[in-house]
Amino acid sequence: MSFGFLGIQFGWGLQMANMSTIYEYLHAKEDQLAFLWLAAPLTGLLVQPIIGHYSDRTWTRLGRRRPYFLMGAVLASLALLVMPNSSSLWMAAGMLWILDASVNISMEPFRAFVSDMLPPDQRKAGFVMQSFFIGLGAVVASALPWILLNWFGMNDKGSGNGIPSSVKVSFYAGSVVLLAAVLYTIGTTREYPPEDMAEFERRRKEGGGLFAEILHGIGAMPRTMRQLALVQFFTWLGLFCMWIYFSVAVAHNIFHGEPGSDQFKQGSAYAGLCFSVYNGVCFVFSLVMVWFTRRFKAKTIHTACLICGGAGLLSVGAIQEPKLLLLAMGAVGIAWASILSMPYAMLAGAIPPEKTGFYMGVFNFFIVIPQVIAAVGFGWMMDHVFHGNRMTAVMAGGGSLLIAALLTQLVDEASENPEELARIVKQEGMMETATPTEPAPEVL
Repeated sequence: MSFGFLGIQFGWGLQMANMSTIYEYLHAKEDQLAFLWLAAPLTGLLVQPIIGHYSDRTWTRLGRRRPYFLMGAVLASLALLVMPNSSSLWMAAGMLWILDASVNISMEPFRAFVSDMLPPDQRKAGFVMQSFFIGLGAVVASALPWILLNWFGMNDKGSGNGIPSSVKVSFYAGSVVLLAAVLYTIGTTREYPPEDMAEFERRRKEGGGLFAEILHGIGAMPRTMRQLALVQFFTWLGLFCMWIYFSVAVAHNIFHGEPGSDQFKQGSAYAGLCFSVYNGVCFVFSLVMVWFTRRFKAKTIHTACLICGGAGLLSVGAIQEPKLLLLAMGAVGIAWASILSMPYAMLAGAIPPEKTGFYMGVFNFFIVIPQVIAAVGFGWMMDHVFHGNRMTAVMAGGGSLLIAALLTQLVDEASENPEELARIVKQEGMMETATPTEPAPEVL
């Protein structure tokens, strides 16, 4: 069920580790970077609730969620081929919009897929398994330019647009891996059809319009989801600071390079290695988290992990030896494993099962909104607050993760509160049904 996330995160990993440096190769200024990253959150804001709404109402020969896996993977693979060949700054920004929209088409149904297919007592482990494959995919993706440069001695003289060959080849490889991994999940899984197809069709036809449902869904959000919204806001504000500024901060502040110099190339490639380390730790720690989920509440696990990540980003400002960056980013990897799983495990127990896709999409608002705020406001802050120091912005991200850790302790886990869960189900006028244990029948 989760293997396709390996490919999706391969594409995300390449983007997160390389987009800021691609922008600087195309002559972006430091106060433009946050605005140029605006594509990522805005596409998520628009695409995920729409895909969630329609995937809840879809049933085809391919199932409910898998048609969206396939459509998004094909489009994202094509975007990865074009991205490193962008001839101008605004072409690169436009391709980022297309890439992010495509990845979101695939990614949103994957979250609902786990909740669809697993009973409540297995969902924490199911979302942790997604973290496992996310970490595995991003390990190689983030480090690939550094590996090609240092292990294979690739000639890294940028041609045409100045983007190094190691980055271009990495994006081409990502295109193949993303599509292949998603096709594997599509080909090896089978979704459960609605138990009562006539009732499913009736609900689908009687459902309100997309925007009416979004407004109603926001107003009717369960208490647990409202509490998680604040946690997600500060979590993703911190992560966005890291994604925008970490690679260029390492290249400028630690390797003391300028775009086009050998020091800048080495610094940006080393930052990719650091991203690989935090994803590698995510991959390994996800296995440990399976054990933790059997013994601790999700919010306890999440609080501890966010504290690790916040401390890791704050420590980056005191580091001058590049090897120590790997330790700091290892701490971020612990947080990343939890960020990709525990909020969704807490949410899955707090929402009506027949609206899982929709509410997972609405939940993305609280990931997107802080990123939009950062993208719009960080250009001004970079000039007037951080005074052009990219490393200070990375440290601000660490402080934001610590705030998220404190807010996590205020969350009521509905999955461990039967009265809250019963209220949610009753509010939506439906009964929760157990996941079938028998194999699903063939879909005609």
